[in-house]
Amino acid sequence: LETASAIGGHGGGKHVDDPYFLQPMEGVDGTGYRASWWTQFYCILWRSWLSVLKDPMLVKVRLLQTAMVASLIGSIYFGQVLDQDGVMNINGSLFLFLTNMTFQNVFAVINVFSAELPVFLREKRSRLYRVDTYFLGKTIAELPLFIAVPFVFTSITYPMIGLKAGVSHYLVTLFIVTLVAN
Repeated sequence: LETASAIGGHGGGKHVDDPYFLQPMEGVDGTGYRASWWTQFYCILWRSWLSVLKDPMLVKVRLLQTAMVASLIGSIYFGQVLDQDGVMNINGSLFLFLTNMTFQNVFAVINVFSAELPVFLREKRSRLYRVDTYFLGKTIAELPLFIAVPFVFTSITYPMIGLKAGVSHYLVTLFIVTLVAN
């Protein structure tokens, strides 16, 4: 009777000697991961940082692409005056400002994520790290580029279009564009 209840899963208690009962793994804490949250975060951050440093040409191409698009938008909307047509043109330039920053980073993230998806899924299934540590580590490793791109774009287009002069206005615009980009 005891053997039938152990194999069939019926009965009052669990039998630790039962071959169908999963034993806890050694070296795994109560959350099911082999490393603490901070260790996972550090390892992902370090690996992501090395990945960014490994390909400096990609950083240069993204910055050059940003500078070229910013120069193009700045030359199209160069020196707007504050009349009816100028306000409409500034409105259009701000639309291009925001859509360019949004989609440039979205396409960069899609490219990186699609390349790393098989490795991510395999390591996630193996419970090497959590999704939040992966996301934060990747985001922080790429943060310098995600701040540099809006800075280059805004620094070129803002004065070319003739937006409101003043350091505080420029910094507010830079802050908003950086938030939109990220």
